[in-house]
Amino acid sequence: MSVTDLNNQSAPTKAPTVDAEEARRARSRRIEKTARWLLPLLVMALMIWVWDRIVVWNEIPHFILPSPGRVWGSLTGDWAILWDSALLTGRITLMALAIAVIGGAGLAILFNQNKMVELSLYPYAVILQVTPVVAIAPLIFIYVESKTVGMLLCAWLVAFFPVLSSTTLGLNSVDHNLRDLFRIYGATRWQRLWMLQLPSALPYFLGGLKIAGGLSLIGAVVAELVAGTGGVGTGLAFRIQEAGYRLNIARMFAALAIVAAMGVFIFAALSLLSHMLLRKWHESAIKREY
Repeated sequence: MSVTDLNNQSAPTKAPTVDAEEARRARSRRIEKTARWLLPLLVMALMIWVWDRIVVWNEIPHFILPSPGRVWGSLTGDWAILWDSALLTGRITLMALAIAVIGGAGLAILFNQNKMVELSLYPYAVILQVTPVVAIAPLIFIYVESKTVGMLLCAWLVAFFPVLSSTTLGLNSVDHNLRDLFRIYGATRWQRLWMLQLPSALPYFLGGLKIAGGLSLIGAVVAELVAGTGGVGTGLAFRIQEAGYRLNIARMFAALAIVAAMGVFIFAALSLLSHMLLRKWHESAIKREY
């Protein structure tokens, strides 16, 4: 063995140095991931503490502004009543959202395939969207005998247009180069729709779906306020009204908290669905290392 080989064996190997910029980026990603969950929780805790201090320091009566502890007590003590009401409101919301998805996406495909149908019907879809559902709801319950069907119609009206408009935009936003390529290879209209337009419109559809999820909950609550309770049980909107009449403001806050939690859950579930469908191919969901 030569002297050079001995020197090479005895010389200590240097550990690869980590790039300082890469380390800084990794640290920033860890901080951002932690802050995404921690900061909202801290803000919520701070708001609850300030709310409690305002009530205590100003000695505000509980029938005007209850403390967070009293609201929590109402939420846990009246949970059986509030849960049954939440099931009714949630059922109406999900049914209306499903009908909005089927009707909105189906009508958008029809508009894309037949321009005359789009020119004939799209203005009326816009009119339905810009007309407040609070103004339409009384008329719906005059002409619709079933209150459940009337509540579904109210919730569907506000959730329908975002799905329709977003899906229509997506179907019409296909890359013209890809469209020409399909035409060159002799693809039929249905092949272009199935293999090109629908995948291209999927991100637009999912974006409209997340908006429609929250709007369907708003429509269900408004419909409950207008419809009352005869024959369909009592939803969260009725519980809010009832608590207001009885000056049970703690229960009102508890019902409002459940409504807000339902909206957050619907948005989170639809965001997860969007991520799962787009994470492998669409720029909006692909995570890149910078």
